Amino acid sequence: MTDYLVLDRLTKRFEGTLAVDDVSLALPRGQILALLGPSGSGKTTTLRLLAGFESPDAGRVLVGGEDVTGLAPARRRFGMVFQHYALFPHLDVGENVGFGLDALGVRGDERGRRVRDALGQVDLVGFERRRVGQLSGGQQQRVALARALAPEPRILLLDEPLSNLDPALRERTRRELRAVIDRVGITTVIVTHEQEEAFDLGDRVAVLRQGRLEQVGTPDDLYAQPAGPFVAGFVGRASTLRVQVEGQGERGVRVRVEDVVWEVTPPEGQADGWRPVPGEPALLLARPEALWLSAPGPGALIGIVTERRFAGATAMFLVRTERGNVLEVAAPPRGVRVGEAVGVMPSRRAGGGLHLFARDDA
Repeated sequence: MTDYLVLDRLTKRFEGTLAVDDVSLALPRGQILALLGPSGSGKTTTLRLLAGFESPDAGRVLVGGEDVTGLAPARRRFGMVFQHYALFPHLDVGENVGFGLDALGVRGDERGRRVRDALGQVDLVGFERRRVGQLSGGQQQRVALARALAPEPRILLLDEPLSNLDPALRERTRRELRAVIDRVGITTVIVTHEQEEAFDLGDRVAVLRQGRLEQVGTPDDLYAQPAGPFVAGFVGRASTLRVQVEGQGERGVRVRVEDVVWEVTPPEGQADGWRPVPGEPALLLARPEALWLSAPGPGALIGIVTERRFAGATAMFLVRTERGNVLEVAAPPRGVRVGEAVGVMPSRRAGGGLHLFARDDA
């Protein structure tokens, strides 16, 4: 599949600080990419470089083979939905949607057609004369999306588009937003700090930290095969244990965890091609579903249940071991109480839920 949108080694500094550090990404036409990372990771700056609101110190942006790095935002033909929507309260819905068309010189019947088409794409037909203040938060978000789509852009950019909504409305609006983007079929880049949002909206997710691209892949790939401890800890939930590599076992790598030895699946896709060497320290990150609770006994880490959070068919238990490690374990909600002594062992179905990394990657 031919790449349509290409970020080629983008770099941006602010007063000597690297905000975006040699980031390269490529999207086929119609794909949705989510830029995910904590505050200060460079995701919003990357989006602004894409939109043309910032100029890179190095690197290029290409669309369909055209280098648009030196073009002003209006000439890039990108649609943008801002975090706070930037709707005009003194204009009705139709006037808000058509606002960007005026700057392009689109008038008369063609302007009316584009406004109607854009509102139809977001299921707001008949809302043209409504005032913005009469709309719910989710409807305002769709008006902002319609305004971005009305000029018929070739790329759609969204900056934290759901952050202003309450949790219940955010989930429903997220589904509606994904349905609209799929229906339009437009190449899209979304910035978010919410991993659930990134996983729901993105065909692929790019994880950024301190301006650098840590990993890009499908949500399944990032969860099951993280390239490093940051991705493993940031994407999904994981407990971190300092371990020592013992050697090769029958089914994987043997590591010493406190006073017991576990076998874990050999790591794949490690940064710098790292492979475990007997006797060296390492980091073990364990997903909650990769651990199970047992009676205290051989092969188990012994600890006390300090917290239980009910989550329907399963519950999340926090277990503090005798050496002070805290493990999060997903288990059936009944049968274990707070304050009870338990054992923690790798689940027989752990699969890719145990990830081993070089200690200095942390």
